[in-house]
Amino acid sequence: MITQPIINISKVVLALSLSFTFLTKSPADDTKKLSIVEPWAPATAKKASAQDLHREYYNIFKRGNRNAASHRWATFLLDRSAQMTEERLILFFEGFCAVSGSPVRPSDYNRYRLTLPKLGGGFSTGYMHYCCWPCVCDTQDFIRVDTRNVTLVSGESRQFQFAVIGNPCDNPDKLKIPFVQPFDRRETTIEETAREVHCLDDGALEGATLSDHGYIIIGMFFDSADAVAEVDGVAHGAMLELSDPTPGRVSITSNVDPSGRRAFQDEREYQPMCEDRAR
Repeated sequence: MITQPIINISKVVLALSLSFTFLTKSPADDTKKLSIVEPWAPATAKKASAQDLHREYYNIFKRGNRNAASHRWATFLLDRSAQMTEERLILFFEGFCAVSGSPVRPSDYNRYRLTLPKLGGGFSTGYMHYCCWPCVCDTQDFIRVDTRNVTLVSGESRQFQFAVIGNPCDNPDKLKIPFVQPFDRRETTIEETAREVHCLDDGALEGATLSDHGYIIIGMFFDSADAVAEVDGVAHGAMLELSDPTPGRVSITSNVDPSGRRAFQDEREYQPMCEDRAR
């Protein structure tokens, strides 16, 4: 008889990291040991694509498992940001799902617009690329927006917005609690299924880079030109309910975004599905 809850592995890790919703942390004390980062050819190549990042999979995930470990993708890119232009850095950050850790081939059809709470107050409208629509619901429930300054190849330090979570290693014992996967109904633990979610002796999440408020960066929260045009950073109408939510419907921005894209899926189209999923 199955007695453990049936739940997705990424959702388990995100739920463990929810502490930032309730706690106020001091600015990041990012004390990662400095190491020499070798030149990465795709950072400066004439042409590049998300597949260049995907080819680094086994260099990034030493334990061979990307489940719920998008912080590893993020750190790999941030460690090499000084080799890239802003456009190249954005291109590579579009290449994975921040919720599941899955590699993705970015397109207008897996680009979702969301308006999320910012650490420090207020809201921000931006974009994320997903492997599947349920990531919309998990983002709304567990992910917030914070900033971090990033040095680019020009030597300029540029502030970006990032999708962040709390530290799952604040509750390391919970990584060993059994639950049942929804896909094969197999009982497992985070420790077994998400091996890259690995806690160090000092309570840090191995391989993580911290945001300005000290939270785990799991992906970039891509700027919305429509939101930048507004004083409060929220695209006009983005927080109003839709009268006819239609999952899969594509919307068009008023202004071309920094990525060069204009089409997107709106999180509000999935409100009924997220409500059903939460029941």
